[in-house]
Amino acid sequence: MRIRSLGVIDDAVVELSPGFTAVTGETGAGKTMVVTSLGLLLGGRADAALVRIGARNAVVEGRIAVPEGSPAVVRAEEAGAELDEGTLLVSRTVSAEGRSRAHLGGRSVPVGLLAELADDLVAVHGQSDQQGLLKLSRQRQALDRYAGYAVAVPLGKYAEAYKRLRAVTAELEEITTRARERAQEADLLRFGLEEIAAVEPRAGEDTELAEEAERLGHAEALASAAAVAHAALAGNPEDPEGVDAGTLVAGAQRALEAVRAHDPALAALTDRIGEIGILLRDVAGELAGYADDLDADPLRLAAVEERRAALTALTRKYGEDVAEVLAWAERSAARLGELEGDDERIGELTAERDALRSELGALAQELSEARAEAAERFAAAVTEELASLAMPHARVSFDIRQTEDPDGVEVNGRTVAYGPSGVDEVELLLAPHPGAPPRPIAKGASGGELSRVMLAVEVVFAGTDPVPTYLFDEVDAGVGGKAAVEIGRRLARLAKKAQVVVVTHLPQVAAFADRQLLVEKTDDGSVTRSGVKVLEGGDRVRELSRMLAGQEDSETARAHAEELLATARADA
Repeated sequence: MRIRSLGVIDDAVVELSPGFTAVTGETGAGKTMVVTSLGLLLGGRADAALVRIGARNAVVEGRIAVPEGSPAVVRAEEAGAELDEGTLLVSRTVSAEGRSRAHLGGRSVPVGLLAELADDLVAVHGQSDQQGLLKLSRQRQALDRYAGYAVAVPLGKYAEAYKRLRAVTAELEEITTRARERAQEADLLRFGLEEIAAVEPRAGEDTELAEEAERLGHAEALASAAAVAHAALAGNPEDPEGVDAGTLVAGAQRALEAVRAHDPALAALTDRIGEIGILLRDVAGELAGYADDLDADPLRLAAVEERRAALTALTRKYGEDVAEVLAWAERSAARLGELEGDDERIGELTAERDALRSELGALAQELSEARAEAAERFAAAVTEELASLAMPHARVSFDIRQTEDPDGVEVNGRTVAYGPSGVDEVELLLAPHPGAPPRPIAKGASGGELSRVMLAVEVVFAGTDPVPTYLFDEVDAGVGGKAAVEIGRRLARLAKKAQVVVVTHLPQVAAFADRQLLVEKTDDGSVTRSGVKVLEGGDRVRELSRMLAGQEDSETARAHAEELLATARADA
């Protein structure tokens, strides 16, 4: 992983061991930036404050080995990423303005895709995760994750039934609580539909009537104009000496007919004049017919205006024109059908709600039984792990309980509260020593005990739902002495199955690492390329001495450091 301009890190390369890598250094040296960098590569939230002062952007680049055919590889290839000899090249850039870009396998991708891949690649745990484990919802999620398909299958069915029950209940409440409003709405719709039905409007009728009213209102002027135009085209019977367009065109055609044979061009013109004559006769005939058909009846005009007034009364209320009025009527008839069917719909919804509640109760019982069975195995496995973490007498158990609720669902003859994840409240209990009553870990565990419970839980997950890499950010806080040695030993064992990266301040933990990285600042307060280095031989003993006693050159501290390393090597 290469880190540039991120926090105190100017430019540094972090080489992680395939097994157990411990990252150490003075407080404030930048160890947390290593965790932050990995978080950015895994789709974590970008923050402009992470960019080093004076830099335009921060860049983190990493090379991640991925198993062939794994879900992460499939998803990456679907996004267009290319693998480089079994590895994925990932980069994340954060600008000083807070903008963020991500690249995967040479392709620009949404940051959310990195977060999707992270679920299959890395499990990250820090102080905040310990606090998260104190929440009952997180404890239930941890148990469900451990149980796998045994819980996932009934939980999926339960979630579907729960979602449908919520929808049915909401619709039922909406119908019953708004009964008066719905009745008023039905009355208004019914009145409007009756008013429209009484008028019986026809699509396009308003346009037709407007045209007819215009024509009837100017009937005399139209008839007079048509008569004058007809006379101009075809002649006036009362004026036989008058000249009309038809006679003139016919004369022109006769004049040309006599000589058309002598010139094709003139023949063409003669034909066109003939066509004009035909067109004049047609138009004259239509004008005569128009004048004959024109209805100047004032009674018809009154009837048309009365009909238009009736349509206008509808368009004032229900739409801009008759087409919109008819569309409103169609929608309103459908809505009225819904409202008038309320009683029937209430009956249907009530029956469906009751059936869903019964189904939900059965699924919740199946879910509770699966959780109870998984809880016994999970608690036994975590208890066994705690024995190897210097808590040999500690016992972990789960309290799975339900809360009585008269509005809940029936499970095992009891009516209990329910939610989107079932009816169970799941709480992790810890009895630190024999004779101590099991208590919630939020109340019964010290900081060091909580760290070890968290580690034990993750180790158990590693055996059932493994990921290639585990990152622990000072989860050994509050631990010391023998317990710290046991944590180091257990992390080393976990590293035989997966890559383990630990940011730690405990020499007892760091001594068990296959590789120890030291993060240190230069005199100007930055971490450069040489500021993240692999410790070997005397350098590693010197760093462990500093971690033990704060004195790199103390003979006693060096002897203790060498003893820790020897213990770790013997255990390996």
